[in-house]
Amino acid sequence: MSKDISIYALSTCIHCKNAKKYLDECGVEYNCVFVDKLEGDERKQTIEAVKKHNPAVSFPTIVIGDDVVVGFNKDKIDKALG
Repeated sequence: MSKDISIYALSTCIHCKNAKKYLDECGVEYNCVFVDKLEGDERKQTIEAVKKHNPAVSFPTIVIGDDVVVGFNKDKIDKALG
């Protein structure tokens, strides 16, 4: 069973790039949103969405099903992927 996976990232963040690379290596499909490339209401709405999962609004914030992984942590990502 595949889980919905979203990663909220910054385009200039090395930890975000490493998290994306790791998800690619795991062969899972995910939706990536570069929050720093958004503007206006879309950016505000996305930040509000990130706050629901991670009140500190730090990046990367990775939502895997019902689990949230903040930062690039392979062990936590593996556990969330199941």
